[in-house]
Amino acid sequence: MDDAQNPEPGPLASDLAAAVGLLMRHLRAAAPLGGVTPTQRAVLARLDRDGPATTAALARAELVRPQSMRLTLAALEEHGVVARSPHPTDGRQVVLSLTDEGRRLIGEARRAKRDWLTDALADRLTAEERRTLAEATALLRRVAGP
Repeated sequence: MDDAQNPEPGPLASDLAAAVGLLMRHLRAAAPLGGVTPTQRAVLARLDRDGPATTAALARAELVRPQSMRLTLAALEEHGVVARSPHPTDGRQVVLSLTDEGRRLIGEARRAKRDWLTDALADRLTAEERRTLAEATALLRRVAGP
């Protein structure tokens, strides 16, 4: 059978990872967050998606040491995109959350990414290819898990 009809998982995994990596680079380039590093961007996205969190919880979620997360959060505070507030039940801890500026920045970045991808899909793919991509998107969700 033709390799395109029955691709081996190993080479397919390599090709898919490379394509997803290229797509992610294009998306990041479409939505620059002036002076915000990829690590800081990930923390902003997590706070937006999951809500306020402690430094320790963010460090666990991002798989970094608490000391590293403290540095990341300090930089985000300097940018005015996250703010600290007292933990509601544990006076020893603080909770970090997005500021209005942080929400605005994340919203702009998401719109820029969506706009770039919308244009790329419209300009580079046929209607049939977009249908195929819609089917592949469902498969990618299955591969990525819950």
